[in-house]
Amino acid sequence: MCAQRSISGDWVDFRREQETGIESVSAHFTGHAYDPHDHDEVLVGVTQQGVQRFNCHRELHTSRPGRAILIEPGAVHDGHAPDENGFTYVMLYLPQRWVTTMLQQHGHRDVSQIEAAFRNTLTDDNMLIHAIQQAFFAIHHHEGRLARDQSLDHLMKLLTRHIDGKTALPPDETVLRMQRVKEMLHDHMADDIGLDALSAHCGIDRFRLSRQFQKAFGQTPHAYLVRLRLRTARALLAHGLEPVQVAAQVGFADQSHLGRWFQRAYRLSPAAFQRQCTNVLSR
Repeated sequence: MCAQRSISGDWVDFRREQETGIESVSAHFTGHAYDPHDHDEVLVGVTQQGVQRFNCHRELHTSRPGRAILIEPGAVHDGHAPDENGFTYVMLYLPQRWVTTMLQQHGHRDVSQIEAAFRNTLTDDNMLIHAIQQAFFAIHHHEGRLARDQSLDHLMKLLTRHIDGKTALPPDETVLRMQRVKEMLHDHMADDIGLDALSAHCGIDRFRLSRQFQKAFGQTPHAYLVRLRLRTARALLAHGLEPVQVAAQVGFADQSHLGRWFQRAYRLSPAAFQRQCTNVLSR
């Protein structure tokens, strides 16, 4: 399958393994790569060429060729190339349900339920780096079930060494209020909800709500809502729903509105994303 290329020379080669739901991406970017966004999946990848710089967990990270990148579900991150030659990387998006099953087999809980699940966002663990690249190659190039299964088993065995098993501290009242705000955003994702409604729901004024939400989750309520809509849109597109239907279902004003946000976050249009991960032709 051909990579999606732009006039700037940037390209994205995206594929989805239907049986496991694992997505694989090989991409090259110069300058600005993508806006802050997050994923429902566990991300593991390796920088192949150039300098890859990104914010994650409110820290600026710099990855160079041969370094591995580990990002938990829901961790907001962006990306850019500080050097003019840009950077190239490969990445696997591992669905949480699949990861949960694999971790349980290794005596761990779901990575999404562990605070600061990975000890480090970047690692120079050569064995893990090699395992990520092997698993990527097996999946991205359709090496067959046996190659896929063995490489993924080996990857998960090594990945468990990088998981911090400490559970989060019990939430205080402020965190519980902000969790209620998140739940309301999920319940009313497609609605035109405002700060006053969120404020009434959690019982504090709108100004404190915005400050406390950003302190708790590193993003404003609106930014969280947009990313929630984008994550949901990705899943619906992967299952073959038309982009115009997806836009309406997740709460974007129209298909163009969805397309603008989707392109900024993932560097693919909704139609291009759907073509590369399904056999459905988007209009």
